[in-house]
Amino acid sequence: MKTYKKESVSFKSHYLAQTIPETPLPNNQQQDPLIAKNLQREQYIGIFSLAIALIAAVGIISRRVEYAILFAIALSLVLIAFFLLI
Repeated sequence: MKTYKKESVSFKSHYLAQTIPETPLPNNQQQDPLIAKNLQREQYIGIFSLAIALIAAVGIISRRVEYAILFAIALSLVLIAFFLLI
């Protein structure tokens, strides 16, 4: 019967403990010019108006589907608020 010596493997290498120092950007330089800043309000207005237009378009076709969509949106908002406040 052979017996094997069990060696413990240590993951605490000095490479894992090293940290990379971050250099701050100058105040006059943006962090990322591709990210749109201060447009969040316009995005919300666009999304809300698109949702209203969708409900109106569906409402013209079928009143029952419009009520179902409005009920689903209201129920979703209530559940989102409920789970965020818990």
